[in-house]
Amino acid sequence: MADVVDYSALNADADPALHVSFLLLPEYTLSAFANAVGILRMANRLRDKTLYTWSLHSLDGEPLISSSGLEISLDDSLENTDHANILMVCGGYSIKKYCDKRLVDGLRKVAKRKIPIGGICTGSYALAFAGLLDGYRCTIHWENIASFREEFPKLDISSSLFVIDRDRYTCSGGISSIDLMLNLIASIHGHQLVQQISEQFTCDRVRTEKDAQRAPLKYLIGASQPKLVDAVTLMESNIEEPLTLDEVAAYVGISRRQLERLFNRYLHCAPSRYYLELRLSRARLLLLQTSIPVIDVAISCGFSTAPHFSKCYSDLYGKPPSSERRVLR
Repeated sequence: MADVVDYSALNADADPALHVSFLLLPEYTLSAFANAVGILRMANRLRDKTLYTWSLHSLDGEPLISSSGLEISLDDSLENTDHANILMVCGGYSIKKYCDKRLVDGLRKVAKRKIPIGGICTGSYALAFAGLLDGYRCTIHWENIASFREEFPKLDISSSLFVIDRDRYTCSGGISSIDLMLNLIASIHGHQLVQQISEQFTCDRVRTEKDAQRAPLKYLIGASQPKLVDAVTLMESNIEEPLTLDEVAAYVGISRRQLERLFNRYLHCAPSRYYLELRLSRARLLLLQTSIPVIDVAISCGFSTAPHFSKCYSDLYGKPPSSERRVLR
């Protein structure tokens, strides 16, 4: 997990609750916002103590309609968030319509207080538009990744479910707001509480930043690179017996050098690295979702020996496959 702001002192009984202010933008995604609040509520319930408080804001304090057509009561405007320890910006459809100078000025004013700021769903776009993601890793919903990269080419944009980079928190929306909030709570109040919350929400596991959004590749890179899409599709279809890069290139009708250029330009890694991580990702799903022996998982994902599989897995996920299986148990 990336470094986060240290709120460990809030564990003491005498310390005040941590306050999260949610800035709702017009047509915000209600489900992603509600999931985030629900996690905070459950943390309070399970500890039988007010660990977290929250308030709801719009830019001017006026009520907003969510993308689902529902309206909820708000507490105040963005200007009145001085009591916030964290600000989370919740976006939704047509986010570009609502990013104007007033929003930028308001967000930059909050940023000057040096508090963590996050984006839920397309809230990441609002932060980027205000220049608050410069120098940070971030993510956004997979439908928006290609255009996001096009508009903000200097940003370090990930296809992960969520990203925690120092005092910037972004997630892709949907139920990924649950994963983001659980990982934040883990950094503050520990993994035991997070496990209890996860069980209450009937989550089979707490996902991490290593978990990528499952999205059609054409949305991640745009539809202009059919050869790259074909190459990745070929890799996904040949996990147990991996193809060589020369074979992949030949099957899609390009040279190996051209294949490498496409991967480096649009996926920001070498094709061999992408293929390896694809196989390891499949292995991780098998470890977490089945009881197949580790050696059989290795073989089914194209690794001829257990030690090689274990080393590659540990390099990517920071723990050996056997440890992943123990965590699940």
